[in-house]
Amino acid sequence: MENVHLAVEEDDLYSGYNDYNPTFDSEELENDVGFQQAVRTSYGRRPPVTAKFPGTAIGARPLASSFGVSDGAARPMTAVRAAGYTSSLTRGMTFDPLGQSRGPAPPLEAKNENTICVCFHDVCLKALEKAKEAGRKDRALVKQKELSGKPEQINLDTRYSVLLNLANQYANNEMFQEALNTYQLILNNKMFTNAGCLKVNMGNIYLKLKNYPKALKYYRMALDQISDEHKEMRTKIMQNIGMVFVCMGQYTDAITSFEQIMSNSPNIKAGYNLTLCYYAIGDRERMKKAFQELISVPLCIDDEDKYIPSNDDPTSNLITEAIKNDKLHQMERDRKSMAEKFIMTTAKLIAPAIETSFATGFDWCVEMVKSSQYVELANDLEINKAITFLRQKDINQAVKTLKTFEKKDTRVKSTAATNLSFIYFLEKDFDQADRFADLAMNADRYNPAALTNKGNIVFVKQEYEKAAEFFKEALRNDSMCTEALYNLGLTYKRMNHVEEGLDCFIKLHNILRNSTQVMYQVASLYELKENYPEAIEWLMKVISVTPTDPHVLAKLGQLFDIDGDKSQAFQYYSESFRYLPSNITVIEWLGAHYIETQFCEKAIQYFERATLIQPNQVKWQLMVASCYRRSGNYQKALETYKDIHHKFPENIECLRFLVRLCTDMGLKEVQEYATKLKKVEKMKEIKEQVGLQRFVALTKKYIYKYIIPSCFDHSLISQSTDSGRSSSSSSTKGERLISKMRSYPVSNEPYEGSNSKELDASYVDPLGPQAERPRTGATKRIEDDEFGDDELGDDLLPE
Repeated sequence: MENVHLAVEEDDLYSGYNDYNPTFDSEELENDVGFQQAVRTSYGRRPPVTAKFPGTAIGARPLASSFGVSDGAARPMTAVRAAGYTSSLTRGMTFDPLGQSRGPAPPLEAKNENTICVCFHDVCLKALEKAKEAGRKDRALVKQKELSGKPEQINLDTRYSVLLNLANQYANNEMFQEALNTYQLILNNKMFTNAGCLKVNMGNIYLKLKNYPKALKYYRMALDQISDEHKEMRTKIMQNIGMVFVCMGQYTDAITSFEQIMSNSPNIKAGYNLTLCYYAIGDRERMKKAFQELISVPLCIDDEDKYIPSNDDPTSNLITEAIKNDKLHQMERDRKSMAEKFIMTTAKLIAPAIETSFATGFDWCVEMVKSSQYVELANDLEINKAITFLRQKDINQAVKTLKTFEKKDTRVKSTAATNLSFIYFLEKDFDQADRFADLAMNADRYNPAALTNKGNIVFVKQEYEKAAEFFKEALRNDSMCTEALYNLGLTYKRMNHVEEGLDCFIKLHNILRNSTQVMYQVASLYELKENYPEAIEWLMKVISVTPTDPHVLAKLGQLFDIDGDKSQAFQYYSESFRYLPSNITVIEWLGAHYIETQFCEKAIQYFERATLIQPNQVKWQLMVASCYRRSGNYQKALETYKDIHHKFPENIECLRFLVRLCTDMGLKEVQEYATKLKKVEKMKEIKEQVGLQRFVALTKKYIYKYIIPSCFDHSLISQSTDSGRSSSSSSTKGERLISKMRSYPVSNEPYEGSNSKELDASYVDPLGPQAERPRTGATKRIEDDEFGDDELGDDLLPE
């Protein structure tokens, strides 16, 4: 199920209900610095404010693929909107997102959330001390007036404000019991006639404490004491009552509260929560009705067209420029963005539940939206429908849905084509991915996701220079396109431009502080520069985020080993083995380390595990036997070598060690193993001879067939040469080789060659070298046959 959250009102929502917003206080305009500055400017407007554009609906952002860590599984980068670049340029400056003309940009200051929390806590403590001081002074003033015999001069408004501020500061410092006591003190004073609304604050505190029955009690008491004239406040209290019922799991009671709100004063949050409650109880028809009510809620937002400047009236243009980015307009944008988010989330949630299939339910939601004030959201819903199909791994339906946008307006066409390009790229259909990437760029050349996909396709074709240009263009259009910056760094890495790649990833790290992929790439580039201390430092940052990644731990062990720190290398290799005990490279290093440090018994357990992982690799079994032999356990070593010989009867190293051990231990099997060793060595020699002879024969054939005809005229060559050539000699000698090879036993069991560099597999006879035996006819030099035009058969190879 999608991540769905019920909309909850702010804690302590009504504590400042009687306060006013100083923004609308015209008497304080002379103290407003921004207003005075606007008055003093030649155009009579405030300084420009960075616009906050409304966020798009969930899932409507075009997808763009990116390449993952080069040594591991590819994983797409997430598009995170974070600080790092600015879209505004100083006049006369050239936009250079990579900083190549200015050198590397200084790193951004790290955002320390702990510092922010500490500062906020200090501010709250200071506010609480001031509130307590105000309380002490107020009590002293009341006491002085009572002693002077003028109690009628006590200002009740001042006392009310002091106590209310003290209660609020207790709540801000999470001193909830003190806050409740102070609120109760205000309520007990009958002279404060308008204190009933403070029960809302007390209900908020009990809601924070998860004491839902008491929160519900105080919300209802506050609702009873607030007249119908305060319609908006009563609506908010009813909404909080509904949320308390949701927290208690009483969805029927919550539905009653939300329905009352939607009938008296409908709003987006109440409609959203009402739909979720119907979903919780599984009422299909009422879900549809609630969704229709949700999209019918009026937003009360002005038309955006009124903010478009007109060429006819310069004065009106100045006013439009002044108000189009003010706080009120930004609040309207936020409200619209919130409504779009709620509608999109609700549609995704109820689509599978209101109809027999997700597609049918989503189509119903789209039709409802098309007939509402959110008609622009219908295309985003269709795009989201395709993305949902993609998440459900229904590729065909996703492609079918996206292809319906080819005849829509430019923005939607570009978004759909971008997603289609991404899908085909994942399926490795690069021709189709290229076609839709071009279509997306033709529809909107400034679409950074389309440019990134195009760069990825060119990257796969190994045209790295062109790929880098596409990624740079994507960054020029959107300096916060993290996918393009990441892939540009990988492109520079593939082109062996280490410094440029390092610059890209360090800048990306300033944006994505906790991205392990980015930090790993920085470490990899430092490793290419052979700057191992820096590479180790960046890998340590990766470990701080993902401390159980076995591949990163193994990489750290490798770098420490290269740097000469064996103890640290052993520590990280051991940690990697603990989290992933099937990594052959780690197992081999740990086993070799124990052999090097003369702890052969400990090395045995690692090579035995390698044997379990690769049972057909004779090297690991030979290492186990070698560890037994080095540790002095000759009987166990002999048994292990016998097991190896049973599985791999043609292994020469195993036979040599068997001969050596049997000789040293005085066993009778020494002659048997010595005979087998000589036969296997002789067989190996014959195989090498046959292989060499086949190579020579094929070389001759190539010379006769291709080289000689190209150098001589065929008409000058006597035809009697071919007719005098006999083919009987080759077949006769082939039969002799076969008969000779059949005299030696050859096993058909699987065999893999072993690496004897780490083992002492040489054999030295303590009695001295044996007398050389006379060569038999089997090893008589075979004369080279005359080579004919016939193909060389497989009958010369050993069976």
